[in-house]
Amino acid sequence: MRHSRSAALPREAAPTTSRPPSTSHGRLIGLDLARGLAIVGMFAAHVGPDPSVGGPLGWLMEVFRGRSSALFAVLAGFSLVLLTGRPEPKTGRPGRQARGRVLIRSVILIALGYALTALDTSVDVILSFYGLLFVLALPLHRLQAGTLAAIAAVSAVVLPQILYLLRVLVSDGVWADGVIAHDPLARITGTDGISELLITGEYPVLSWFSFVVAGMAVAKLDLTRAGAATKLAMTGGVLSAAGYGGSWLALHLVPGAQSAVSSSTDGGSAASAWWSDTIGDPTRLNPHWLLIAAPHSQTTWSILGNTGIALLVLATCFIAMDRCTPVKWAATPVIALGSLALTAYVGHIIAIKALGMDDLPDAAAPSALLAFTTAALLLALTWTRYFRRGPLEYVLHAATAPARLLN
Repeated sequence: MRHSRSAALPREAAPTTSRPPSTSHGRLIGLDLARGLAIVGMFAAHVGPDPSVGGPLGWLMEVFRGRSSALFAVLAGFSLVLLTGRPEPKTGRPGRQARGRVLIRSVILIALGYALTALDTSVDVILSFYGLLFVLALPLHRLQAGTLAAIAAVSAVVLPQILYLLRVLVSDGVWADGVIAHDPLARITGTDGISELLITGEYPVLSWFSFVVAGMAVAKLDLTRAGAATKLAMTGGVLSAAGYGGSWLALHLVPGAQSAVSSSTDGGSAASAWWSDTIGDPTRLNPHWLLIAAPHSQTTWSILGNTGIALLVLATCFIAMDRCTPVKWAATPVIALGSLALTAYVGHIIAIKALGMDDLPDAAAPSALLAFTTAALLLALTWTRYFRRGPLEYVLHAATAPARLLN
């Protein structure tokens, strides 16, 4: 019934209570608010009605698709910098221990991702992709914000083109089958293994790497400076306009682009391909596909647009937590949910499987989404009144303890 394409972000949980956060902690609490909003968006994508219902509800469901997972990826990069030291990277033994903790987390996320995939729900599980992204981005944690931003920009421009070429090579089947046959990860997991993580999966590392590095760049900024969040929001607005606007122009200015895109999908229309996921997946590879900005199209335009939206949301959360006391109180349940991101992600997939929600009739989807979200918010709020971390966050934290043995 539902198709996924959302994600979740493991985090080093900060204490979350029912009291409104103070200004000094506002920006870190803003991270939890952003995570919580992304989780609600994930629920909408996985449990909510299909965008084809039309009207305001259909439009809202469409907005959540793809953009929630991009926001999580940006937040993953921010968390990576928090784990390795912010504002200054940890050095010496503390630095080695921090990197060890990240690597242990990565291995656990990869294993957990494949375990959830084995449940065979409609959700395209992202945790294994996250685990590999953490490993690949870890060597960059010492770099400054400007350098990281430049790497993110170059990655957004170059890697999607490389990904497209690799997918063309993979499409012949022979080369891909040979790689999979000799891939230990593929044999152990029963999937396409490393080629899926890098190239053929729903969240290929080649195109999602830019999101993580962008989040690392944001984490390196001095967000206590006056106007820093506002500038971040402005940057997000520019990137959104560049991504979605650039795609719209390309589709209208390049001769034959819209008809070529439409012909390469199973009944999809290119009319809204500059922002909407309703275009679907390509049935055959076509270079004109690189012109669209649909959230899961893995193109430069989509990366720019989705990164921009993520920065806008993040900046808005920072500003709200710093300046708007009523919003702090009202957002407490969402902040609590965001502080349990890994638990919420794993739990919602298990719930979808246990409750048989993949087979839920479309007519029941709005009510199911409301009930699902309300239950998650109440459970998260109750848990955070008594515990510092979520259940799986406690497990993940304990599992990284061996890193303390590093000299």
